[in-house]
Amino acid sequence: MFDLDLLSILLPAFVAGMLVLSTHVVLGQQVLKRGIIFIDLAIAQVAALGAIVGHMNHDIEALPFSNIWMPALFAIAGAGFIAWLSKRMADELEAIIGCFYVLAAVAAMLLLSNDPHGAEMLKQLMSGQILWVNWSQLVLPAVIYGSILLLLALKPQILSGRGFYLIFAIVITLSVELVGVYLVFSSLILPALAVNHFNGRFKLGWAYFVGLFGYVAGLVLSASFDLPSGAAIVATLAVSAICFRLILHFSSKPKAIAAEV
Repeated sequence: MFDLDLLSILLPAFVAGMLVLSTHVVLGQQVLKRGIIFIDLAIAQVAALGAIVGHMNHDIEALPFSNIWMPALFAIAGAGFIAWLSKRMADELEAIIGCFYVLAAVAAMLLLSNDPHGAEMLKQLMSGQILWVNWSQLVLPAVIYGSILLLLALKPQILSGRGFYLIFAIVITLSVELVGVYLVFSSLILPALAVNHFNGRFKLGWAYFVGLFGYVAGLVLSASFDLPSGAAIVATLAVSAICFRLILHFSSKPKAIAAEV
């Protein structure tokens, strides 16, 4: 017998995952192209730090939508800083971004060290709570992600300029709130990495398929075996990406042999 209660939990989580993938697959390919792999982790961690600062200050926490605009302010500031560095320290940018991530993570740990609920909040920000997402939480991300996708369809060249950093910061802020830092990184990098050497048609479509399969499999495993949802989806996204790369590798071998002959 089909469990309607389980469906009521999985369906919003699935939609949340599809919303995240809708922008992350596109942005992830740009991240690989720019060679700044850790920017997503760094900006996600900075957004999480903003959420922690807002949580620690009760005056800020009491303000409307502080759980959105505080992380957004931190993420935009962090993205602006990285954009500024990209023109001045391009040869060391990846190393600096890595340091930026570590410093933001350490700052978050120090701020929450004396908070009785600090460990739980840190775990939630890192791993996310995608299974507990409700429909009302999806409205704002859906509107903003839809607007960004429309903008990218009309002006795709914006990804090649500094506008990329602003868009990236906004998207990451909303995604961290929905699915956590680990899934943000995985959704950006793993589908993009899976199709990185694919030169055929529908490259973007295959990247979306890799992400879709990973999210569906992860949610099903999480619900079936009572596993942490974020960790399960990260694992299945990785498996999905690896499988696609293997299929691509073995399917290209006969063509390479035929070309040599």
